[in-house]
Amino acid sequence: MYVGTLSFDLLLGDVRSLKEKRSVVRPIVAELQRKYAVSAAEVDHMDLHRRAVIGLALVSGDAGHLSDILDRCERLVAARPEVELLSVRRRFHGEDD
Repeated sequence: MYVGTLSFDLLLGDVRSLKEKRSVVRPIVAELQRKYAVSAAEVDHMDLHRRAVIGLALVSGDAGHLSDILDRCERLVAARPEVELLSVRRRFHGEDD
């Protein structure tokens, strides 16, 4: 069994309220969940208007498949024009951990 996680630190565009922030973050989380069947949520900077951290996790029996899905998730978030991807933290846990 392999477990992979990603943490995206995002700078949001022209956002002036937490309500506007939710309207940007929620569709990203929903698309990650729908397209790639990952567990995803906003996990940090909940009280800041222009910053967000989205975390996701995936479990797989195949390390190659896991790496491929994590790469796809990263590309999806990086391609979103309404956010700037400041950093990505990737963790990979295998059977030997």
